[in-house]
Amino acid sequence: MANARECTLYSGGLRGAEAEFGAQAERCGVHEVTFTYEGHQPARTRGLTELSPEEMTRGDISMEIVCMRMNRSYSNADSIRKVMQMIFHMVNKGFQVFAVGWIQPNDTVKGGTGWTVELAKLFNRPLSVYDQERKGWFDWKEGRWVESTPTIQYPSFTGTGTRYLSEEGKQAIHDLFERSFKS
Repeated sequence: MANARECTLYSGGLRGAEAEFGAQAERCGVHEVTFTYEGHQPARTRGLTELSPEEMTRGDISMEIVCMRMNRSYSNADSIRKVMQMIFHMVNKGFQVFAVGWIQPNDTVKGGTGWTVELAKLFNRPLSVYDQERKGWFDWKEGRWVESTPTIQYPSFTGTGTRYLSEEGKQAIHDLFERSFKS
């Protein structure tokens, strides 16, 4: 079991799942790094770390690759590129990855959260997604989603997900922290 005071949550601090991950991290005494960049407006400011333009370019990736991995296209590639660059830093710093959203039939996750999930797969990170439709956690194991009851097991982790967090999703994040950091 991880020690909360020795752990760090990495996120983008947006409203919804990321803000809830941050609130739970703060409640449990977990250090928080909230990545931002010029023009980004996170809901959480605890641990705010602004990425310079040079740091952002380290997370650059071809939008062609993003579209191929996600099986979709993006109409506003310039604005979504900055989000994708920031996500790189979240996954690069946080070893274990937790996301809240919707797992789609093609095994990707809906929305921008999906790129975090795809990077976690590419980086071979321990990955858990709470599916708000199925109301359960799933781990990515051997190329498929498997039902799970995850815990935070590493000192650095990423917490991300939908802006449209359901009450069940909020409770799932709370329960994840409770299971992981029992007194």
